Amino acid sequence: MKNILVIHYSQSGQLTEIMNNIARPLSTNKDVNVVHYEIKMETPFPFPWKKNTFFNVFPESFLQIPSKIQSIPEHILNQKYDLVLFGYPVWYLSPSIPTTSFLKSPDAKKLLANTPVITVIGCRNMWIMAQEKVKHLLKDCNAKLAGNIALVDRHINHISVITIVQWMFTGKKERFLGIFPKPGVSQKDIDESSKFGNIILDHISNNNLETIQNNLLKEKAVVIKSFLVLADQRANVLFDKWAKLIYSKGDANSEKRTVWLKMFNYYLLFAIWIIAPLVFILFLLTYIPLYGKIKRDKKYYSSVEIK
Repeated sequence: MKNILVIHYSQSGQLTEIMNNIARPLSTNKDVNVVHYEIKMETPFPFPWKKNTFFNVFPESFLQIPSKIQSIPEHILNQKYDLVLFGYPVWYLSPSIPTTSFLKSPDAKKLLANTPVITVIGCRNMWIMAQEKVKHLLKDCNAKLAGNIALVDRHINHISVITIVQWMFTGKKERFLGIFPKPGVSQKDIDESSKFGNIILDHISNNNLETIQNNLLKEKAVVIKSFLVLADQRANVLFDKWAKLIYSKGDANSEKRTVWLKMFNYYLLFAIWIIAPLVFILFLLTYIPLYGKIKRDKKYYSSVEIK
């Protein structure tokens, strides 16, 4: 009997649906025992978001500062697992605060020690650097990253910005104004994510997780868009400066912090609508001379290696 833990955090419910679909082939197998657990905060984050709350989580999200999570039940915590499926959303180019809070907790170190982990990401489009941060957090837990699955919004960047904002602030996953596509990961991709569960079942049944990422990649579990790698890397440099500055202005109730968060809001709009297109032009101009590096980056970020 194989014991598999499916653990995740989801605000909107999208990632919960993805995790359930991936786990379905495992749950229906008589030789596999699947345990589900959703990470819960002592003080939950709201959904839909209020605008001031949405921006107020930026510094702590990016700087990976944990908050208190609810304790994991003893019957889950004291079980040894053959595999952990770990699902998380991305907030501000970093793992969400609940994700960071769990991975930095004593519970995570106990659950994940010497255990293979497959990460599952559900996000808008930029997850590369968040996954790099998760790789290091998993390493700190003495866990072994065996695979990664990244499900993203497939629409172009500026369309997905408009639709995701509408969803996050209204809680309604619907076509904005009746003309925009639905926000988030497409329902087709969510429904078909059970194919990854079949791959996981095959590998766990044969005690062979060493090559699972190669087979996940054959089913397009990860699709790297090289421009978004560059955008993610550049944005992380700038976000780091903003996050440290805003965090130094005090807690969430600080008037100085509120002023700087408003400035960051304006900067974010400028970055999305002005800077991002310029970065794309730079990417196109340097594509040929940097083709070797782009190819190496694509291979690395598709893998479970850690630098």
